[in-house]
Amino acid sequence: MRISDPRALKALAHPLRLDLLEVLAATGPATAAHCGRVLGVAQANCSFHLRQLARYGFVEDAGPGRDRRERVWRVPDPERRIRIAVDESPEVGLQLERIVVEREAGAILDHAERRDAESTEWRRKAGMMTALAVLSADEAAELREQWLALLAPYIARAENAGADRLPGRRHVRYFLAATPLPDLDAEDRTDGGSEGRR
Repeated sequence: MRISDPRALKALAHPLRLDLLEVLAATGPATAAHCGRVLGVAQANCSFHLRQLARYGFVEDAGPGRDRRERVWRVPDPERRIRIAVDESPEVGLQLERIVVEREAGAILDHAERRDAESTEWRRKAGMMTALAVLSADEAAELREQWLALLAPYIARAENAGADRLPGRRHVRYFLAATPLPDLDAEDRTDGGSEGRR
């Protein structure tokens, strides 16, 4: 799903809406009340934001719940990837990117703070990694595709409702950010190369 409509971008540009999408993608169809319990947010707040997401097709009504009083919401296609056409709405795109980065940074810090409560196995085998690599733009794109291909079979397990319930399996967040440094050689080129340095 490619999003270029600024109104649709604005519909996504809210941390709770991203949280709701994540809960529905991870747990399957759920009511606003269930989402509220998982996220620690009022049911009415979840209902409002789910309706806003539904206006642009990010979620859909899956019919009444078990008690027939509450509606159930679901992600129309768990496999569907949302691609943001940032160039067509740069200001809204930047706002959405900022929210995503802040949200992911918050999740990383939250995990760091509760890491001691994790089992030894998870403490040793999950965590953060940073690296500084030298790449061309094409190589950066290739590396991103390889990363997605590596994760693909694990992401696909979300389609199988019981797969994530097997012993030892949990939902794990991954966040890749390729952030090129400023061109460190630009000054050398404008100063006439190495001869300009003393």
